[in-house]
Amino acid sequence: MEKTPALSQIFEPIRRDLELVDLEFGRQVESQVAIIPTMGRYIQQGGGKRVRPAVLLMAARLLGYTGDRAVLFAAAVEFIHSATLVHDDIIDESDTRRGRPAVHARWGNDVTVLLGDYLYIKSMALALTHDTLEIVRVLCDATLKMIEGEIYQLTKNGDAAITEEEHFDIIRRKTAYLFGASAQIGGMLGGVNPEQEQALQQYGFNLGIAFQVVDDLLDFTGDLAALGKPVGADLVEGKMTLPLIHLLQQPGHRGGEIVREIIERRTATPPQWQELLDLLREHRSIDYAARKAVEFAERAKKQLAIFPPSSEREALIALPDYVLSRDR
Repeated sequence: MEKTPALSQIFEPIRRDLELVDLEFGRQVESQVAIIPTMGRYIQQGGGKRVRPAVLLMAARLLGYTGDRAVLFAAAVEFIHSATLVHDDIIDESDTRRGRPAVHARWGNDVTVLLGDYLYIKSMALALTHDTLEIVRVLCDATLKMIEGEIYQLTKNGDAAITEEEHFDIIRRKTAYLFGASAQIGGMLGGVNPEQEQALQQYGFNLGIAFQVVDDLLDFTGDLAALGKPVGADLVEGKMTLPLIHLLQQPGHRGGEIVREIIERRTATPPQWQELLDLLREHRSIDYAARKAVEFAERAKKQLAIFPPSSEREALIALPDYVLSRDR
């Protein structure tokens, strides 16, 4: 079986552009209020994969666009993503992010909430640098969907009876729409026709769902050192993920009892966690979620069939396979 290329290999055609996105991000968080650039640099150095900006840059290249606006909009997307991360960590009371203290754990909730707001507004200000209201509208829609998803997830937090469809609705809002917008905006810069624009949006959208389902899986299959957060953190925070939702639909086991106990106590003992893992394997719930991730990754790849062969198209086709193989 062919080995999945590393992310650095997939992103090689746009490596310089991604470096420029980082420079733009750093330039845009400069402020006379000294704590803003300090916190901005801390977020930037957090080891993010820059998948969303990369999707935008690669989609723009796919359509033959090589101007500087792609870097600008890619930075705007990274601002939106960063804003949601700092807000998420406060809401989830997560003290770590990618193996180091979360922003709010270092600077406190008050200033971190405001930094998240700053990053959201900054993204829109950045996007408005060019008079392209259609693109700003796409960014605004994706951002609103993300915030709706966060609110919806909060209403379902600690609910062991959440359905698979409700869970996917949260995923679509919180993750998939921004991935979809990233690919769509790249295409818009390159002057797509409506069919191509729809295909790119659907590529990103399905890639985003696959990305999040793999994230669900990593809570059970990941390695603590690689993940940079405690294994099982989602359930301890009250979040039901796809493998657990599938398990609780299967009859004749005490998984539901364990899940409700962990949610209620906000902690999982090693024996509880081990029993839960054994049940997930026994009822093939991890396999079920893995199959779902593959399904969405394949849907993403199919969207690219309408584009002529190119190195950019090959990179975009390789990305879903990387998402399926990631361990952090």
